Amino acid sequence: MSTEPMLMMQTAAGEQNATTAALFQFMPLLLIFVIFYFLMIRPQQRRVKEHQASISAVKKGDDVVTGGGIRGRVTKVSDDEAEVEIAQGVKVRVVKSTISQVLNPTTKPAND
Repeated sequence: MSTEPMLMMQTAAGEQNATTAALFQFMPLLLIFVIFYFLMIRPQQRRVKEHQASISAVKKGDDVVTGGGIRGRVTKVSDDEAEVEIAQGVKVRVVKSTISQVLNPTTKPAND
């Protein structure tokens, strides 16, 4: 009996086992990435979309908080800028992307 066919079968089986072993080595990394995506990346993307929608919907009379922490009321809105009144008679033009939060005008302050 020739050993050549048996040697070829063993080599093919060895290559298949090596491929399967490599697949099982990368499976935990793939699983970690999928879990990371669903727990971290996807919720953050949703928050960013909600924030962009609230910023683009800013209108006159909305209370806003800027990125620097200045709180005021919007008096005029253009395409990429908003005019915010931070005190009586003090108006500041801000870029819409620097607005960090749009507050509801019906919310009460926390210490009242």
